[in-house]
Amino acid sequence: MNPSVTGRIHSIESFGTLDGPGIRYVLFMQGCPLRCLYCHNPDARNPEAGRTITTGEVLADILTYRPFIKRGGVTLSGGEPLLQPAFACELLDGCREQKLHSAVDTSGALPLEESRPVLDRADLILLDVKAIDDTLCVALTGASNRHTLATLEYCETVQKPVWIRHVLVPGYTLETRRLERLADYLLRYTCIRKIELLPFHKMGEYKWEALKCPYLLKETPPPTEADVQKARAVFQCRGLL
Repeated sequence: MNPSVTGRIHSIESFGTLDGPGIRYVLFMQGCPLRCLYCHNPDARNPEAGRTITTGEVLADILTYRPFIKRGGVTLSGGEPLLQPAFACELLDGCREQKLHSAVDTSGALPLEESRPVLDRADLILLDVKAIDDTLCVALTGASNRHTLATLEYCETVQKPVWIRHVLVPGYTLETRRLERLADYLLRYTCIRKIELLPFHKMGEYKWEALKCPYLLKETPPPTEADVQKARAVFQCRGLL
């Protein structure tokens, strides 16, 4: 690992339990090419914001938590970690040298020629599939899903373990036919180890207000528990959950 490579980060969670297996050090990297309507970190989108840090400084901080994360690991999240491939690659190399499990939480929104070096170095990919319908994906995020699906296909080819993450947004992705199409699409992938259906929430709404950005889902309610269970049933009946 080259300890002098610099990157921009948004924040750090030193005791994460939601972004990969076990207790994890989660590094939220700055910058994202997508403009998701439900983004809970809109302040992480600008690639010029955040703070600059070296890979050596990050790894030194990670190692202070080794007793807590030795059975979990390190997750690069964002923002979009694939936007900073050199920084991400060095951090993943450092994790491997230290025998720490690594995961990358990504939308897969970058072309494979840019993202492949990062994907290859990670032990696990947490792949956020925003929508299986491309038109809906553009409406939700401002971008096509083609790179995301190409990322999944690549992971299948090299048998890189993947956790699929999909946000259930009422009026958008929380619709039975769309969920059935997604579940049917995912059936053939043997690289998928887990599927997480994540209920839409509004915990980041205050950040949109602070940034003086219009929050278009202000009137959209979070899914009910019954809604979530109905969505889960679509995947359960196919043996995916």
